[in-house]
Amino acid sequence: MMRRALRLSPVLAAVVLAGCASVATDGLRSAVDRHTASRLPADSQLPSTDSRAQPTTEAQIAQWLSQPVDADTAVRIALLRSPSLQAQLTQLARQDAQRAQALTLFNPTLTLGRFVNGHEREIERQLSLNLVQLITLPWRSRWQGWQLEQATLTAAQQVLLHAADTRRAWLRAVAAQQSLQAAERMHEAAAAGGELARRMALVGNFSKLEQAQELRVQHEAAAQLARARLNAALEREQLARLMGLWGPQADFALPDSLPPLPKAEALHTGADAEATALRERLDVRALRRELDTTADRHGFARVGALFGDIGASYSRNTTTDRATRHDEVTRGWELELPLPLFDWGGVAAAGARAQLQHRSAQLRNAALQARSEARTSWLRYRTAWDLAQQQRSEVLPLAQQMQEEAVYRYNGMFISTWQLLAQARTTTQAVATATEAQRDFWLADVDLQLALYSTSPGAGAVSLSTPATPSESPAQGH
Repeated sequence: MMRRALRLSPVLAAVVLAGCASVATDGLRSAVDRHTASRLPADSQLPSTDSRAQPTTEAQIAQWLSQPVDADTAVRIALLRSPSLQAQLTQLARQDAQRAQALTLFNPTLTLGRFVNGHEREIERQLSLNLVQLITLPWRSRWQGWQLEQATLTAAQQVLLHAADTRRAWLRAVAAQQSLQAAERMHEAAAAGGELARRMALVGNFSKLEQAQELRVQHEAAAQLARARLNAALEREQLARLMGLWGPQADFALPDSLPPLPKAEALHTGADAEATALRERLDVRALRRELDTTADRHGFARVGALFGDIGASYSRNTTTDRATRHDEVTRGWELELPLPLFDWGGVAAAGARAQLQHRSAQLRNAALQARSEARTSWLRYRTAWDLAQQQRSEVLPLAQQMQEEAVYRYNGMFISTWQLLAQARTTTQAVATATEAQRDFWLADVDLQLALYSTSPGAGAVSLSTPATPSESPAQGH
């Protein structure tokens, strides 16, 4: 009995594995959260599949929207409300269901037959099962687990990409709001100059040429103000779309200014940027796992092509003599073996070898791209900080000093009103330029985080192949 149990242990293990194949109740959101939690704002949550949690979620979002929405809050809302992100996470749940289906044994086939002739009646009963599917279940379980891990990493990339897009949209919306305020101040100065020129021309103290010049400045400022209003509205709408907001909820408030620049000692260093990208980037990890799966399945390619349709069946047939009512029972088993007369598995082995080489080349290319993007993103990040710091610490104070000097000289009647207004417009433009430099730095910071820890900066979609569906797994004939 002990020897019989040892012989049956692989079969029993396969049956247990098939029985354990189940679908994650949360759609693998907890697995995605493990890859993204450290790279998202604190208390960030992915959308839940439990409809009972919806009222609590909406109440929390309403509370966040009652105050000016900062960048972290925008990301939190986007993760909870974005329909596109919910669709991507639903796709992961579908792949989990495909994995469970692939690990579920095919139902055995029961064949019944009844045949009658002049003297006999024969009843056939046959139960058949695919043996290869049962024997290879442990290996297929490992492959499906790796493929699901790859799919989870791909979904985590999409989560981080959506968070990065939301943060970029928030930065652009706040910067556009600041630029709009600067454009309004410039337009006010230009409008004051135009009105003063009109009044002075009426009393004969201003020539038509001088009045036309001031009117031209006023019209240019009005056009710039219109463009700034349009840009602010478009950037705000883009942010609302990424956050999944519409209607009254889209009328949220934003902070008055961008976050201040970090100190020099708080900046990321580029010393280990390449090593960090190769170690941490989710797209490289997903491709590495895909290569492991392909390499492990490579050895089964020829065997699967040769013996993928091995089947076993048990028969119990009863023959009854209609005259004597005597029953004769025949029992036995059958084994179906494919004969490799034409296909010896060479084509399947060559295809698997080519696929392995393809996956290896993909991983090398991804590693090369990750190294390059880590270097270039850090260079952009550092240069953007230098430019923004120059605007804030040198250019902007100089413009403000010139503005104060212009006021002193105007009070001393050394310069005219037009020169004072022109200097006010120049100072306002310097403030707008400094705001743009500050925005560019924070955008570069978002790209650097993606290049080091997630995927290619600005990637609209992750260029990873879809994990194999159950029909692509070997040895699944019946």
